[in-house]
Amino acid sequence: MSDPEKISEKEKSNASKDEKDKDTKSPTSSAKGKPGSKPGSATKKVATPKSPKTPSTTTKPAKGGKGKAKEEPKVETPAPEEEEQETLGEGLVPLFLSAKSQEIFHCRTDEDVTTDNPYKIITKGEILEDFKNRAAVCDFHPVKQEILEYPTDEILVVYDADYKFGQNFYIALTEEAKERILNPPSEQEGGEEGGAAEEEVIHKYVPPEPKDWVSLGSEKEIAEENVTTNRRTMKVSVKRVRKEFGAPCQFKDRNVGDAKDGYVECVPFEDRTFDLKKMELDKGTQAIPLLEEAGTQTDWRYPRNANVQYYPRQFTQEEKEKIANSKNLHTYIEDVTPRFELALQQNEIMDVFYIDWDHLGDAAGELGSVVAVSVAEKLAFDDRIDQAAKVIMTPSLILIWSFTDPIHPQLLLEAPDDIYSFQFNPSDPNIIVGGCYNGQVVLWDISAHADRLKQPRGGNRNKKSNVLPGFEDPNALNTPIVRYCAVSSIEHSHRAAITDIQWVPDHMEVNRMGVPQENKSLHSCQIMSCATDQPPKGPQQPTSKKESEGPKNPMGVPDTFKHLDLSWKPMLKVQLHKSEPGGDHSPTKFSIQERQVGKSTEGIDMSRENAVGGGFYQGMKPGSGKDKRTLQSVKTHFFVGTEDGEIVYVDWMPQKDQDTGKIQTPKPDFYHTLHDGVILTLQRSPFFKDVVLCVGGWTFTLWKEGVTSGPVLQSSANNVRLTAGHWSPSRPGVFFIAKVDGSVEVWDLLDKTHEPSLVQSVSPAPITTIYPFPVSQKQHLLAVGDTLGTLHILEIPWSLRHPTPNEVQNTIGVSNYFEREVKRRAFVVARWDFREVEKRELEAETKRKAGIAPNVQLTDEEIEYRMKQEYAAYLDQESAFLRELGLKDDDEPLPET
Repeated sequence: MSDPEKISEKEKSNASKDEKDKDTKSPTSSAKGKPGSKPGSATKKVATPKSPKTPSTTTKPAKGGKGKAKEEPKVETPAPEEEEQETLGEGLVPLFLSAKSQEIFHCRTDEDVTTDNPYKIITKGEILEDFKNRAAVCDFHPVKQEILEYPTDEILVVYDADYKFGQNFYIALTEEAKERILNPPSEQEGGEEGGAAEEEVIHKYVPPEPKDWVSLGSEKEIAEENVTTNRRTMKVSVKRVRKEFGAPCQFKDRNVGDAKDGYVECVPFEDRTFDLKKMELDKGTQAIPLLEEAGTQTDWRYPRNANVQYYPRQFTQEEKEKIANSKNLHTYIEDVTPRFELALQQNEIMDVFYIDWDHLGDAAGELGSVVAVSVAEKLAFDDRIDQAAKVIMTPSLILIWSFTDPIHPQLLLEAPDDIYSFQFNPSDPNIIVGGCYNGQVVLWDISAHADRLKQPRGGNRNKKSNVLPGFEDPNALNTPIVRYCAVSSIEHSHRAAITDIQWVPDHMEVNRMGVPQENKSLHSCQIMSCATDQPPKGPQQPTSKKESEGPKNPMGVPDTFKHLDLSWKPMLKVQLHKSEPGGDHSPTKFSIQERQVGKSTEGIDMSRENAVGGGFYQGMKPGSGKDKRTLQSVKTHFFVGTEDGEIVYVDWMPQKDQDTGKIQTPKPDFYHTLHDGVILTLQRSPFFKDVVLCVGGWTFTLWKEGVTSGPVLQSSANNVRLTAGHWSPSRPGVFFIAKVDGSVEVWDLLDKTHEPSLVQSVSPAPITTIYPFPVSQKQHLLAVGDTLGTLHILEIPWSLRHPTPNEVQNTIGVSNYFEREVKRRAFVVARWDFREVEKRELEAETKRKAGIAPNVQLTDEEIEYRMKQEYAAYLDQESAFLRELGLKDDDEPLPET
């Protein structure tokens, strides 16, 4: 076998010489035709390259002839076989098969296929299996769509030993091309003779021969349309006493309900309450034209000829200038310009010629879904103290799974302690924040591993082909462990476990005084967290400069948040004071009214090359508030759920206290204690930002912002304790409630409000969290985690993800339901006030009848004077008490408080 490169160079030189010989030796060959040929006629001939040594022949008239030319015989050197055909026919495509592919499909050159036997039949199933294993690495990937549409199971591949067509193989992508190669047509005699005249072709009818039936899948559709009996038939046995045979019968009319045996119903199911819901109906219809007769009131009198002559009217120059300077035209342009610019931007970023139907269902480029799960030790506080050494040695991780590979986790995020709450950044999903059990806040940057999450099934475990033998990485098949980039300082962190953590929406920032300001960068860079700890009373010890700098980042850890590591501290603290003396509230969950409007990463390349070091977070810090505009429409009040089952409504913006003069968080506007357990869920509706779902203890409640008297809906006590809740992302009136017994309740407010519409058992262990997510318009998933560390992924049915028409704004929709509940709540409050006034009037009437004088109503000055007297008496009593204890002399003033 000769070298393909040498052969190709030889062919190029021969071809160039052949062209030169044609130009120099045969100048008239293109202008003169063959003898005996007619103008306009064409002869069928395959062009073959000639040897450069072959002389060109010309036609000369013979002596004594009458204008007739005698053709001399041509002397041609037979061309080599590799130059017999220059281009492939229709349905044939050159294909390069590597040594690995030849070994997989058993078509090794010079062994399985040779020059004498170049044909190889490969089944379609073998190629599809190679697509699943190697994806785009497969050598058949350039003709993937043609192979998928190939009608039969056997595909022909031909070995091209001399690289005539550019590759070492070529493939037949149609049955006609395959039949043309395996059974080539016989060459007609006389076609190769240049001097012979073209003979008339007589077509002879050949009757068609029956061919074998090739299955294209239609028999499956026919089998599905057939009605088959899947259950066994019912048998009915009718018996009668022998003596009653032949007895006379008397028939008469009677009511069926008069006798018990008057009517016997043979139902197809044993359970009479069984109701089969028809989910899908396959019905065939045929569209036919409808015959319709209609009439008009116009009477056809008599036909007549009519014509109209029209000349185009044009504006004069003065009229054009007047219209151009008119106010209406300017107003119209100002109104239309934003829509016109938006249309131009959409046309710029969107390919309007993209055919969605051709790419529908092509899963080769899909990224799939990614889900993250945090695992923690299931230990009580005392057990955690006793097993402190074991807890420290056990790594705390967040596992990131991909639906394309549900067996192996894609990434492991290492944390300094167990994570009880974490969130992805809405602006950059490569940035993750988490709250630890010890109260510290942790940040991760997974930008360097973004490509790993985008690879198809099993792609991240394939060995790289460009690695030299003996230098393979032994850890290439292991799941990478990503260490945290930054952690908050211990002295400025929470003293208890962080139970809830959220990113501030990207359109706003909160300064040190709690004032919401405009975020021009549209990148979320602030975090809100809560824990059940109380702030320290005494002064905190300052951290030394050496400790605040922190250690250098280990190898492989990005320095995205290096300036925050071990020196990160909060810029605003909100302390929940109780209205009456007795301490502070212990928050577990919170919910602000502002929400993330949309993704800010549209149009930003988040690939590994442009995202190493945290993408746009590299060197970015919140800017100064001097040039930022204050957002007046942002509401600074928010809901907080506490450890004692209380719902607190408070303002995070600090204010000056009238008594002490200190700037601190104001007292809550109101709080209610309705739940008999810890608040575990506090979430706003994705459709109504003023409606909040609260789950705690054995009940759940719905609150509406602006209604301070209580919840608009409160459930009755459940048999088991509730653990979590979440609104549906697609239906306004649907939300999910998780329970300790491992079941999930589905509540539909448009169906019924006193009980759930559906109860689904998921796990034998208590459920810790639930989270619904719309993967696509046709598929919504529900992630459920339990105390055993198991993550369950459920698919939400069509009826629970598809909203009914006008479900939000309809007269019987969810919005109207909340309005009715608010009116009902106002009526209840009015009745409470009325009953209170009525009670006071009854008490006054009773005292009047008993001869008791009514209570004297004091003025404000009298009340203030009485309070001063009580305070002075208190000071005298305190001074006397301190003298008895020997802590104060007679002339020593009282210590200042």
